[in-house]
Amino acid sequence: VGLIIGLLSVVAVGFIIEHFLTIRKSVLMPEHIADDLESLIHDGKINEAIETCSDPEDDSLISEVVLAGLRRYQSSEFGFAEYKAAVEEAGEDQTGRLYRKTEVLGVIGSIAPMLGLTGTVLGMIKAFNKIASTGGTARPDELADGIGQALVTTLMGLIVAIPTMIAFSYFRNRIDSIVAETGKRVQQITMPLGRRKK
Repeated sequence: VGLIIGLLSVVAVGFIIEHFLTIRKSVLMPEHIADDLESLIHDGKINEAIETCSDPEDDSLISEVVLAGLRRYQSSEFGFAEYKAAVEEAGEDQTGRLYRKTEVLGVIGSIAPMLGLTGTVLGMIKAFNKIASTGGTARPDELADGIGQALVTTLMGLIVAIPTMIAFSYFRNRIDSIVAETGKRVQQITMPLGRRKK
């Protein structure tokens, strides 16, 4: 049980580091891409804006959302109204994808204490079996091993679960903040489209 908890802690640390690197404003909403798209759309260069969004090197939350909208804008006779619907759908999809990335931390945070409790139960079973095998005359030092196992695994589970759940909550809040800011920026970028085609 202790080994499994240890492995979960390594996985949790790996995901926390990965999330710190990828769930950032500079990664999900690069300012230079937003400025480029704003300039292109303002000048009516929709095809160039689509090419910019489609570039793998410029892949980000804001480029995916704007790309979905621009494609719908070009192909629909309803123009801006359709564009707004496509942007909202793409935004929800991308937000869901970001949330799913953090689910592993939530699962580890939930499982670790239960594994610790499992170790506790196994340790207590070991201690009681010792009492039973000695006819109730087991010495304290003979019981210490099982009781020690019970307490250590509980502690290990909590040590893994507490920081993992804190990180899970932190990244969820960070996603909410970045998505809200991205929504405002997309609205600002696409404002000129509403005056061209309705």
